[in-house]
Amino acid sequence: MTIEYKINHPITAEHFIDLLQKTSLGVRRPLDDRDCIDGMISHSNLMISAWDGPRLVGIARSVTDFHYACYLSDLAVDEDYQTSGIGKRLQVLTQQQLGPRCSIILLAAPLAKDYYGRIGYTHNDRCWVLSAGESLLE
Repeated sequence: MTIEYKINHPITAEHFIDLLQKTSLGVRRPLDDRDCIDGMISHSNLMISAWDGPRLVGIARSVTDFHYACYLSDLAVDEDYQTSGIGKRLQVLTQQQLGPRCSIILLAAPLAKDYYGRIGYTHNDRCWVLSAGESLLE
């Protein structure tokens, strides 16, 4: 298997949706909302993708300032390709695009919560989320 990694290579909503459907992230992403998926892709400013020929098999989709903080919004690898090192390579390539003081921040999917500590991330229990549709309290 020869996997080709691409930096900021354009992907279609169809590619992205197809990949997410083959991962545990699919149930937590708005796959039925094409406008939202298009926005997720077009407003990400760092995307590392993994390809097996024409097939998108992995993605690290981030929003970053490249200097201080990088929010790794989606790390997804097709279940048929998991445990082959693609996810780790996507993160290494993401980190290589960032400045030396830039931290990677992410929210782990439930099935991946133990993965990140094993590869060097530090757990932080101070994350807070204001969900879509919720308002700040007065």
